[in-house]
Amino acid sequence: MTTRHFTAAVNRLEGHTHVLLITTGSVASIKAPLIVEELLKYKNVSVTVAATKPSLTFFRLEDIRRQGVDVWTDDDEWDPSYRIGDPILHIELRRWADIVLISPCSANTLAKIANGICDNLVTSLLRALAPTTPTYVYPAMNTLMYEHPLTAHHIRTIREVIGYNVVGPVSKGLACGDVGVGAMVDWRDIVASVVERFLLIKDLDTDNNVN
Repeated sequence: MTTRHFTAAVNRLEGHTHVLLITTGSVASIKAPLIVEELLKYKNVSVTVAATKPSLTFFRLEDIRRQGVDVWTDDDEWDPSYRIGDPILHIELRRWADIVLISPCSANTLAKIANGICDNLVTSLLRALAPTTPTYVYPAMNTLMYEHPLTAHHIRTIREVIGYNVVGPVSKGLACGDVGVGAMVDWRDIVASVVERFLLIKDLDTDNNVN
């Protein structure tokens, strides 16, 4: 999708809750299609996804796009057809979002956010995000990565300086075979945080959802 046409895809719909799901390079990104599917069961909810390149290792774009939801990547942000004056994707997405879920947030993206780095679509979007936009960070990484002293520093910065809500991680068996703290919280709890914040109601006829 060229920069001249993506604005139609991120138009806000009156009366809708606009949920921006960000996926990063953690195996927990495999849960992204489930999060999207569950969110779409609620009335007047629109969802779009911004994905880092590493996160695409863990889910198929088609599993989200077949639900009528767009997945945006660096290729969309840095489109060779861009001309000065064209809309800028990371700005359009931050204007669109009512809530942002960084689910999962890898150690790499966590460090980038804490240090203000914006070298891809996701981190550029977060750097441009209004501080009034509720943003939830769901860390997911190997236990020793989580226990690294820099991780605590990054989480403290994200909570106390930037003002994001950091939830988790939890202790369980990890995809790498280790057991310990580092797993993303249950994906159902992530959906529940949106439902509770916006008092969403299940749509009895989810086939009629508009996104």
